[in-house]
Amino acid sequence: MDFFAHQEQARKQTRRMLVLFALAVTALVAATNVVILIGFGVPPASRVTAIVGISVATLAVIGLSSLYRIASLRGGGSAVALHLGAIPALPGSGDFTYQRLRNVVEEIAIASGVPMPEVFVLEHEAGINAFAAGYTPSDAAITVTRGALDKLTRSELQGVIAHEFSHVLNGDMRLNIQLIGVVFGIVVLAAIGRRILMYGGGRSRSRDSGGIALIAIALLVLGWLGVACARLIKASIARQREYLADASAVQFTRDSQGIAGALKKIGALSAGSKLEAADREEVSHMLFGDGVGYSALFATHPPLIKRIKRLLPRFDPAELDRIGAAWENPVQVGETDSEFASLAGFAPANAFERGGEGASAGMPAVNAAIRLNPGRVTSQVGNPGEDDRRIASSISQSIPDHLRESAETQEQAVALILALALGAGTTARDQGLALLADRYDAGTLQSVDRLADALQKIHPLQRLPLAAMAFPTLRRRPRAQLDALVAALAAIIASDGMVSLGEYCLATLVRSQLIESLDPSAHAAIGRTRLPELSAELAQLYAIVAEHGHGDVDAALRAYRLGINEALPMATLPYEPSSDWVAALDSALPKLDRLAPAGKELVIAGLVRAIAADGIVSVAESELLRTICACLHCPLPPLLQR
Repeated sequence: MDFFAHQEQARKQTRRMLVLFALAVTALVAATNVVILIGFGVPPASRVTAIVGISVATLAVIGLSSLYRIASLRGGGSAVALHLGAIPALPGSGDFTYQRLRNVVEEIAIASGVPMPEVFVLEHEAGINAFAAGYTPSDAAITVTRGALDKLTRSELQGVIAHEFSHVLNGDMRLNIQLIGVVFGIVVLAAIGRRILMYGGGRSRSRDSGGIALIAIALLVLGWLGVACARLIKASIARQREYLADASAVQFTRDSQGIAGALKKIGALSAGSKLEAADREEVSHMLFGDGVGYSALFATHPPLIKRIKRLLPRFDPAELDRIGAAWENPVQVGETDSEFASLAGFAPANAFERGGEGASAGMPAVNAAIRLNPGRVTSQVGNPGEDDRRIASSISQSIPDHLRESAETQEQAVALILALALGAGTTARDQGLALLADRYDAGTLQSVDRLADALQKIHPLQRLPLAAMAFPTLRRRPRAQLDALVAALAAIIASDGMVSLGEYCLATLVRSQLIESLDPSAHAAIGRTRLPELSAELAQLYAIVAEHGHGDVDAALRAYRLGINEALPMATLPYEPSSDWVAALDSALPKLDRLAPAGKELVIAGLVRAIAADGIVSVAESELLRTICACLHCPLPPLLQR
């Protein structure tokens, strides 16, 4: 199943969740009425009024509780991680397992075409588990347990993280957060009942204590019904998506042994995948493995043996006993793919070594003209493979350490983004620095100037991934500083009266992905608009891309028509390039982002057809394509398929 089909499925799952929620609420309202009417002997003459009042009160409690819980998670993925007690896996901690985790996450993020997520660790959890949380890729957070860090080899950890990234890419995360809110509303009656028993039912001398206890017990009984309904909803929505995420991880890594090895260790080791956190049930549907220990009826994950056998059809369950026996006395070994390996406390001597500044294996030459296969490029959207992972590894490992450190350092991340915006020539750089003098202190300006020199030596394909690596650091800054950064970028780009494709891509990604992460719940719900309703915006988009990618009017017109014919074959849309292409593109992209998944697929298919009309694509054009796809929440890997 491709990215767009996954998106459509996520939208259907949201509708299904709402239907199940409505049915569960109806059952709870009906049960509440029955309990109160019978239990308190409401006379027939008053029953209609009582039913209306009870129903309204129950609906208000459930609805407001759900809205409250969803609102409490407006911060996105990091809010979920912190609620469970996770701590950030910050760079420079000196912990090899943290650095290895960050390297794996970074590599997969670059390969997927999404910003580097925030990374968290549940330090007090010995079980092997992980989850991805957030509303969009821009605010995603990846959280793993200490057990996963200590017990998994690099290839196994990579399989687990690739599994979680499939949830990031396919729209599962937003559904998961909404599901937390829905479930909270359904089970809140049980929580109210417990509170009443704790603080109101123990007053034995009170005349009303018996009535209070009766109400509390009734609410507890109703709450248990709600808990059962909530677990059934989670099970019905979550279970099948785990198979899909496992398959996506294998496609990405081309290594079924990695993720299968992690699942084997879950089955073989005593800690398994269980979590000890008090709120583990709330996030059970978003975990890599069963963190609660549900019965088959309420299980949010397929049976472990079935998951392994889908990956390794010849798997013998007796192997779990051998793995468990070997782990009774685990030994520290290096980065091996053996399921018997423990990595706790072990750091190879070259663990932190990276390629030099000139390393760029697998990346095209700076001035190369790339030949594209339009059909294969469209299939890359949200669907990275092993080739993308290898290119991402090359991009990541060959970024010089001092630039990486700047992206990961609070004091330097802003300077790095500003340096990326400065022009290559001395005059353009001086103009940019002069413009920044009124906005930033002398130390920041010196850092910008120094970093601008270093950035001239890296491959163009490394520039946007380097900016994306700085996003987790920048997200920790106050909103006012980020708004100032966006304004400074806009001023630098506009200072010479011209906007290059590279400048536009950088400014747009910073504005869309970084600012979006500050209020993630307000962005990127899967759209419903049909493509013909946005034909004018589509025409603007294709005209801009055709004009920038082709040297003469006839070639641009041909490219434009090829794109339109691919996306809307029956449409007659005139070729009218805008005199202000930046404003036109900024206006069109948010509207096109509201398209349904099938419409976005057509937009991107036509876009690739227009860009590749002359048979070749420059690095700048490929970056523009990736930026447009990012704005449509259809992430594209860094190197396009030929």
